[in-house]
Order: sequence, then structure tokens, then C-alpha cells
Amino acid sequence: MSASPGRLVVVSGPSGSGKTSVCRALKQRPDVEFSVSATTRAMRHGERDGVDYHFLSRDDFQRRVAENQFLEWASYNGNLYGTPRWPMDQALARGKTFLLEIEVKGTRQLRERGIPGLYVFIAPPSLAELRSRLEKRGSNDQTEISQRLRIAEDELAAAREIVAGVPMYDITVENRDLAETIRSVEALIWP
Repeated sequence: MSASPGRLVVVSGPSGSGKTSVCRALKQRPDVEFSVSATTRAMRHGERDGVDYHFLSRDDFQRRVAENQFLEWASYNGNLYGTPRWPMDQALARGKTFLLEIEVKGTRQLRERGIPGLYVFIAPPSLAELRSRLEKRGSNDQTEISQRLRIAEDELAAAREIVAGVPMYDITVENRDLAETIRSVEALIWP
């Protein structure tokens, strides 16, 4: 007897919205598999192939692009990054929930390609609250925070777009309280 089909769940949101914390909580479930991106950049000290990234040569990456092996991909800072299709296909065939945390641009590519799934956008209650969260992190200077806020404004606007005849995201969850946000997202995935 084969497993019931799995489901793709895409989670996006601005830096500081809480999307990574939500995904970290979801990954704890045994029925969830998380996407590991592929890259052409060099492996850094302490990183492991297949855990931190799938490290590929540029030629291998480009061959895989030509063979449609990526759900989405982009060039960033001279290196190529992408979401391999094969782990998702394997997870879904085993009846798992495949969790993908990506940026809005990647989500747009998935929607344009008609990739079915549940698309969730995690939004901050306000830009003022987002600024406060970014400042509390203590890892960015004011210039970087201002840049992240400008990007967040663009992402919030893009989250309302219609792509290939469907909304970019199926639902937006406002993250006022992280525990409640996690419960809300879990209820969307496993009603």
C-alpha cells in the first residue's frame, strides 16, 4: 500500500517577520521534510554537503537548470542558488509535508510554473514593529535595518499580487505572537 500524497508548504515573509522561527517549529514534526538549497559557492568551514546546502559545480548546476531540476533558482553575488526539485518529489511520494522557506521572488517563480501547494506569507503587525524586532536582534546597523525595511515594504506589496491567475499567497498570517502564529500555520497545514 502506498503512502498518501504529501503536500508542499511554502513560507515567506520579510526579514524579522518570524518566518524562520515558524519553519524551525514546523521542522520538529516527523512528517515534515525541509528543503536544502543548492549552491555553486564554496563550502564554508563547518558546513556539510546535503545538510547546509547541496554544493554543486557551476557546470553541474547549469546542467540541472537546463534539465528543469530546480523549482526556482537565482544568481546572487556571483554564485547560483536554487531549490532542487528531487527532494520535494521524493518527500511528497512518501506522503510527507515538504516545507520550503523562500523569498518572494522564488515564490513568484513557483506560482508562474504552476507548482501546487499551500503558500503562506508571514507578516509583521506593522513596519514599526518590524523595525523594533530588527533592532533587538543587534546584528544589523541602522543602514542595514533601513534597507531591510525598504525590502519588506516591497515584499508586503508583492505578497498581494496575482501571479498566473492566482494570488501569490493563499493566506497571510500576521505574527503578533510567535506561539499563536505557529499554531495558526499548523492549523492551516493540518486542519
